[in-house]
Amino acid sequence: MNIEIIPNWHPIFVHFTIGLLSISSLLYLAGLVLQKPNLLIAARWNLWIGATMTVCTVLAGLYAYSTVTHDGPSHAAMTDHRNWALPTAGIFVVLALWAAWKQRGARSVTPVFVGVMLLSSGLLAVTGYKGAEAVYRHGIGVLRIPEIHGNGSHSSHSHGDMSDHHSETEALPTHDHSGHGDHHQP
Repeated sequence: MNIEIIPNWHPIFVHFTIGLLSISSLLYLAGLVLQKPNLLIAARWNLWIGATMTVCTVLAGLYAYSTVTHDGPSHAAMTDHRNWALPTAGIFVVLALWAAWKQRGARSVTPVFVGVMLLSSGLLAVTGYKGAEAVYRHGIGVLRIPEIHGNGSHSSHSHGDMSDHHSETEALPTHDHSGHGDHHQP
């Protein structure tokens, strides 16, 4: 069995990077405010694992940058994302090394360190947004962008029998969204 990841492993690694580093920042803040050493231990482990995943994310991202099919506008979007990602990744790796050097076994953390973690999380959010723009606005790394007919609204089409979207013919429920303003139940 050959597992083919399209375009590569970057979309998988990046979610771990964002999740672990964001949680680390929140745990550091909670540990500082609540003076709970156990929260700081969890924060450090999230930071260390997140920084390790970040290295994998950056390597896979650089590979994707040089191999995915793209045009001029999507190249500009990828370059913008890369230009935010590299310094942001570098900052988190430095923070992880700082935590390993200064905080191992520490029962407290400095407000300066927590402040830098929170600012770095802001950079991470911008980087993630830029990556999402490359994928969802420019179609980077996707096999096919659906053709849009009508006004582009979800309610302007019927899903009907969706078995043609799957490789095996499985019994799928059919439903029609036309006539429904949204998907909320009364």
